[in-house]
Amino acid sequence: MVETDVDYPTDINLLFDAMRKVITLVAQECPCYRLSTWRQSKYHLRQVKRLYRQAQKLKRSRTKDPRQQQAQQQRIRAAHQAYLDRARALLDRAEGTLAVLKAPALKLLTIKGFMEHAHRQIDQIRRRVLQGQTIAHAEKVFSLFEPHTEWISKGKAGVPVELGLRVCVLEDQYGFLLHHQVMQRQSDNEVAVSMVVETQQRFAGLRACSFDQGFYSPANQFALAGILDEVVLPKKGRLSRAERAVASSASFVAARRAHAGVESAINALEVHGLDRCPDHGLAGFKRYVALAVVARNIHRGAYRSGEQAAAR
Repeated sequence: MVETDVDYPTDINLLFDAMRKVITLVAQECPCYRLSTWRQSKYHLRQVKRLYRQAQKLKRSRTKDPRQQQAQQQRIRAAHQAYLDRARALLDRAEGTLAVLKAPALKLLTIKGFMEHAHRQIDQIRRRVLQGQTIAHAEKVFSLFEPHTEWISKGKAGVPVELGLRVCVLEDQYGFLLHHQVMQRQSDNEVAVSMVVETQQRFAGLRACSFDQGFYSPANQFALAGILDEVVLPKKGRLSRAERAVASSASFVAARRAHAGVESAINALEVHGLDRCPDHGLAGFKRYVALAVVARNIHRGAYRSGEQAAAR
């Protein structure tokens, strides 16, 4: 799991991010066309920020008194309604300005993109806060600037959620990373076969591989058995007698014990900078991960060379 360089997302701070970019970008274009309609852009931005802060500070009441709970809920709705009303008014104003601007097409598309983000967040806040609906996970965006960011909950103690992308790595018996894949909206069992096939295209000698339980599926077991001489793929759930016999065999147990070494490689990647990606965009994210893998292999090669020199 590699985190993207984003703040914790809420629907109201995502709306503020979108409004901040809309106001700033439209105001930057107006002087070029001698338009004075956004000369108070800093004031408008302060207004939006003030309303955002007011909505942000209000929390649900923990009292057991229903009258106090209802009063607090009314205050929350009123603060969010004021925030949405101001955002809508500024978006309508921006629409009118864009109609007369003759800015480059790319700049207009950028502004309209942030306006679409703002309209989406307004709709979701209205549905969640004012109408009491639950927003489906598939509708949510977790960053306007790093849209590839995913909400990942792995059940770790003290880390309820992480924001970023999963990265799958394949390590050989000497501790070198042979292949990696940035996973977008994919689970481990969806990349098991492709990881092996792509690695074999570069390293034809790969004939055996050990996996975590998360990579298991009957289809993967069958497909991997056709391209590898030995597949160590622990099954989830109850095992049949034949499956227990395979899982307790000496070769299977030895491979499972050796498999723990990949956790060391993952930890080394995190310690040496791959815990959080400071680069921007999906292309930058993939480039950063690839460079981290190369750096890990160089580091491992230097360590192995030192071991061999010491042995001599």
